[in-house]
Amino acid sequence: KRADAIMSIYPDGHKRAAVIPLLDLAQRQNGGWLPISAMHHVAEFIGMPRMRVYEVATFYTMFMRNPVGKYHLQICTTTPCWLRGSDEILKAIKENLNIKVGETSQDKMFTLSEVECLGACVNAPMVQINDDYYEDLTEKDMHEILEDLKAGKKPPAGPRSGRYAAEPFGGLTSLTETPPGPGQFVRADL
Repeated sequence: KRADAIMSIYPDGHKRAAVIPLLDLAQRQNGGWLPISAMHHVAEFIGMPRMRVYEVATFYTMFMRNPVGKYHLQICTTTPCWLRGSDEILKAIKENLNIKVGETSQDKMFTLSEVECLGACVNAPMVQINDDYYEDLTEKDMHEILEDLKAGKKPPAGPRSGRYAAEPFGGLTSLTETPPGPGQFVRADL
């Protein structure tokens, strides 16, 4: 049903464009990773050569071609996160779970990956766990998140600093008053 719903979005002659959402669906249905048999099924479903599906699956880092744990931790270590302490967050994860980057814990609960920018630079450092972002992290926050996951709890996603989203810590610095309306401050001779 879900695959048919995805395919219905694409017009005739462009059904192959559904390859990415169909691979994502297949990955979700296979416990977070994409076995070759799932890639074959996607290729057959959309009438695309297997090699083209492999090319897509190997190009995008969102597709995991090896089994992952129940919780896939993706830590950003690019410049903004690194400047704000991603090395310390990575160390906390490694110590807490006793795994290295690219490894899965023995209980198959956690897989750790180091990734490029996840697009939450203003709330650095951050970690993506499955589909959730955990931002403004400290080592203490990371340990709390991991302990909650180990206990079967779902920690609240988003900034851990008390911010609602990406607003500055010290309050607003711009747009602090109502902007002028249309035509205000326009020269009379225009």
